[in-house]
Amino acid sequence: MSGAPSWIIPKSKGIDRRPMIEVTCAVIVERDRVLAARRSARMPHAHKWEFPGGKIKEGETPASCIRREIREELGIRVRVVRQLSPVIHRYGTGPVRLIPLVCSMEGGSISLSEHQEYRWIPCGELEEIDWLDADIGVVEIVKGMLC
Repeated sequence: MSGAPSWIIPKSKGIDRRPMIEVTCAVIVERDRVLAARRSARMPHAHKWEFPGGKIKEGETPASCIRREIREELGIRVRVVRQLSPVIHRYGTGPVRLIPLVCSMEGGSISLSEHQEYRWIPCGELEEIDWLDADIGVVEIVKGMLC
């Protein structure tokens, strides 16, 4: 596939030519635990756990996107510590490039606007959670970082 644009992902029956959706997620770390949020019944992939975040809007950087998304979804301010390797996953709606950002809480109290619940997950319990498919790749990266 040399010379093919980076957003073309091979499918079992041809090439997926849908544009890559750029999404960020926050790996919020506190005392060797990470924050996970459970998607509500009204969200796609209901009741799955995820690292909260969302789509990058035009003109945003991954860091500015995650700060906005976490403020909107959780009501807190975060400081971006570093960006981890992206994870690419293909959902039925198209390919997603998930950009994980390690963050620390800077202020506010968690108040859920979209999610059903949240938990601080210790390293040893990361594999016990029913994660959203794309987030499973992030879990592997986080385990290597924290565990």
